[in-house]
Amino acid sequence: MTTTRPEGLSAYVAVTAAYWAFMLTDGALRMLVLLHFHTLGFSPVQLAYLFVLYEIAGMATNLCAGWLAARFGLTSTLYAGLGLQVAALLALAQLDPSWAMGVSVVFVMLVQGASGVAKDLAKMSSKSAVKLLAPAGDAGLFRWVALLTGSKNMVKGVGFLLGAALLAAVGFVGAVLGMAAVLAVILIAVLMFMPAGLPKGRKDAKFTEVLSKSPNINLLSAARVVLFGARDVWFVVGIPIYFYAILSDGTPQGNRTAFFLIGTFMAVWIILYGLVQANAPRILRAKSRPTSELIAAARGWALALAVVPAILAVAALVANGPQNWLTLCVVAGLLVFGALFAVNSALHSFLILSFTKAERVTLDVGFYYMANAAGRLIGTLASGLSFQVGGLPLMLGIASGMVALSVVAVSFLTPQEGHTA
Repeated sequence: MTTTRPEGLSAYVAVTAAYWAFMLTDGALRMLVLLHFHTLGFSPVQLAYLFVLYEIAGMATNLCAGWLAARFGLTSTLYAGLGLQVAALLALAQLDPSWAMGVSVVFVMLVQGASGVAKDLAKMSSKSAVKLLAPAGDAGLFRWVALLTGSKNMVKGVGFLLGAALLAAVGFVGAVLGMAAVLAVILIAVLMFMPAGLPKGRKDAKFTEVLSKSPNINLLSAARVVLFGARDVWFVVGIPIYFYAILSDGTPQGNRTAFFLIGTFMAVWIILYGLVQANAPRILRAKSRPTSELIAAARGWALALAVVPAILAVAALVANGPQNWLTLCVVAGLLVFGALFAVNSALHSFLILSFTKAERVTLDVGFYYMANAAGRLIGTLASGLSFQVGGLPLMLGIASGMVALSVVAVSFLTPQEGHTA
């Protein structure tokens, strides 16, 4: 028995803790920006613009981050992500309410772009580390990646609630400054106490290696684009603004109540999503099934997911406007969507790590999460535009169509020799 595994476990725990801290601020910041600028009079499309550079930056970052990690080591990209998020939070606190709306939009877009770079540096580092540190056999890879991803989303859900609560309690500036201070302390602790176990990088890594030649990785990346586009079509702008219109009477007290209720729903949704995601290996019985069966299961789970927003779109058409029964259907339907989406997402996250090789893990994971960011960008733009043009029916119909495209992509995945869960 060697000491490699205990060191690997310690590094996994440290990476996971750092990722948790980051995602807590990421979730809170998303809710802070959305609700704060909605109260300032931003339209759904303008709110979507605030997150556009965040997603574009994520695409560019993931394309480069895989190579940077291969060249300089995973710890370097993890530290850079945490540090840049602290800087983005401090910059956002400098926003002046007296600025013209156009200036405010550009400023927040730039800061959100920096935050997007930070998020994907931290995300790529954490996900790649799992491939290198997870135990072989006994579905170890699936269990570790599901635990990291599921717990991360649960923490992000708490962040949504935290963001709404902080906005109501201490205001926008106080909230972002407080989060910057806490994340800075976490960064210092990680810098001082990160254990051994992660690779240091290799000087011969070439940027041209980023593009994958594996059909499975390219197909799974394509599925990831439309899967996450489908989620963010409703998640980024449309549903929060729909709930705000129903819950707030326009008074300051009404706004605070709406903030709390919206933040609570978004938090509960993503916490339950993370809980299901963490338990996906058990739900899929990954311990007793070869990877070939899990690949086949991906199509069925995607088909089930596509049905939910399609049903909700029909209900929204029938309602022809906000109705109490429609709101209850939306809440119930989106909880079901979240559970199904969690299994799909966890399965994809396992498959990408299963398909890649240890020497290419940061490059393939970076490429895959570039596709993830592309999906979020498409979903973000479609969320504001579809809700403004066609309301809930159009928004949910687009979500269903995008999931259907993911069904097509995963249908062409093929088992690779020697791969097990």
